[in-house]
Amino acid sequence: MTIFHLATNRIVICRDTRSNVYFLPKGRKDASEEVTTTAIREGFEESGYRCRLLPLPVDHLQPSPAENSQEERKWVIEPIATRMMPVARDYQYMLFWYAAETIPEQLEDSLNAVSTDGWMMPEAFPDHMTLKERQKLDVRGDGICEPKRHEGTGVDEDEAFYVGQLVGVEEAIRLLGGTSADVVRRAWEGICLRRKLEGEVKA
Repeated sequence: MTIFHLATNRIVICRDTRSNVYFLPKGRKDASEEVTTTAIREGFEESGYRCRLLPLPVDHLQPSPAENSQEERKWVIEPIATRMMPVARDYQYMLFWYAAETIPEQLEDSLNAVSTDGWMMPEAFPDHMTLKERQKLDVRGDGICEPKRHEGTGVDEDEAFYVGQLVGVEEAIRLLGGTSADVVRRAWEGICLRRKLEGEVKA
C-alpha cells in the first residue's frame, strides 16, 4: 500500500525499530477477503494510519461497468504494480500494490467514535470529488490538519516494532530504494497525472 497525505505531498512509510529498515505496509490476505480490503486493513495495521483507496488514471485491460460515466472511467482502483516475491523453494507471494490516501478528519472522527484503535473499513473516496477538493478538507485556518497515527495497531510480535511516519515523496524513494521506490514513483506519477487531467477539465 502507498498511502499519501495529498495536502502536503507526503507518503506513509514504515520503519522496523529493531533494524531501522524502511518499507511500505503490506501483508497477507485473510481467507475469503477481497484483495482491496486486505490492502486497506494491512495499511492501517502496519502503519497506524487509516486509509482508503485512491482512484487514479491507471492503464489496465479491464472493461468498465456500463453504468459508469465517461468521467468516472478515467479513474480506477486497480493495482499500480504487481510483484512476485519468493518465500520458499516451493512457493512465492504475489503482491498487488495499491495507491491510497489518509482519510479526512471528519471521517477519522466518525470511525474513532466507534473504535479508537481497531480496524474499520472507511467509506470510499467520493466518485465526483477532485483531488483539489479533497485537499481542501485538510486545510484549517491555522494550517494543515495532520493525519492521526494510531498506536499499537500491529497484530503480531513483529508488527509491534513497526512505526509509520509521513515523509516527502523523494525522501521515501531514497529511504526505500529498489522495487518499493519504483512503486512509490508509479503511485506518485498517477496522482500527478490525475491532478493535471482534472486541471485541464476545469480550465
